[in-house]
Amino acid sequence: MSRAAETERVKRNAAIKLRIHPTAAQAELIDKTFDCCRWLWNRMLADEQEFYAATGRHFLPTPASYKREAPFLKEADSLALATVHQNLRRAFQDFFKESRGYPAFKRRNEGREAYTTFCQYFRSGPTVYLTEEGIRLPKLGIVKAVFHRRPLHWWTLKSATVSKSPSGKYFCSLLYEYSEKIQETAPPERVLKLQSSPDHLYTDAGGGAVDFPPWLEAAQEKLARQEARLARMQPGSGNYEAQLRKIRLQREHIANQKRDFVHKESRRIADAWDAVEADGSKGEGGTGFGMLRECVAYKLARRGKPFSSKP
Repeated sequence: MSRAAETERVKRNAAIKLRIHPTAAQAELIDKTFDCCRWLWNRMLADEQEFYAATGRHFLPTPASYKREAPFLKEADSLALATVHQNLRRAFQDFFKESRGYPAFKRRNEGREAYTTFCQYFRSGPTVYLTEEGIRLPKLGIVKAVFHRRPLHWWTLKSATVSKSPSGKYFCSLLYEYSEKIQETAPPERVLKLQSSPDHLYTDAGGGAVDFPPWLEAAQEKLARQEARLARMQPGSGNYEAQLRKIRLQREHIANQKRDFVHKESRRIADAWDAVEADGSKGEGGTGFGMLRECVAYKLARRGKPFSSKP
């Protein structure tokens, strides 16, 4: 391929999220890997702080240096531990170069439980690949999965992120890379201007407003009733734990409803308009405008349409 032809192509990423159903042994190993990644992050961060206090220099140990004193790390996927090291190093780089927040210690049951493993390609085959019934992951073997879509044959698998929701469900997000030709587009004729709003999902320059459907409000009212019922229960009791699980499932249901509507609305916008200019602010009131803006941006990019974000 000539250099002129190479300039006509651009690399893009695509993600596919699967619901996985691990066996009891696989689920136990996944949970152990979560704990190993959390322990490694906290230990490397503590050692880095101690080294800096003693010498005034920054030094981040590698995961392999901890396996002698912590043999349980050998049970986890080594690439997942290497990813923890890379993420912590990147967090320090962002702190020094871009003045972002200082890396913080991680605690159990705070935030999402997840780990990422990279796909390596050997003569014997890749370390992560799909089968008819599931996905093959390092240390876990083949894990059963539910497929709502399959990757295209020219996509290259880069990494897999295994996560666990607060309700106890397991997922695997697959990141693919592919290249496509840059499409030459004519100047846009129909341009939509998206604006954030504290009371709506978004508004346009013409004064129109779009809100979430009414069934989402009904789901939030149900969540409020469940939380009020939980407040009257004794913490630690069986009824309290059962009610807490119902609340987690309801919160997950509401988040999925919001995400589904945002994806459908962003696809409608990307199909109907030639270009979009979006408000660069993060929005107010947690209406989901930021998620909508990101979805519109990548859907327009796939269609070769321009997108701009203004402060």
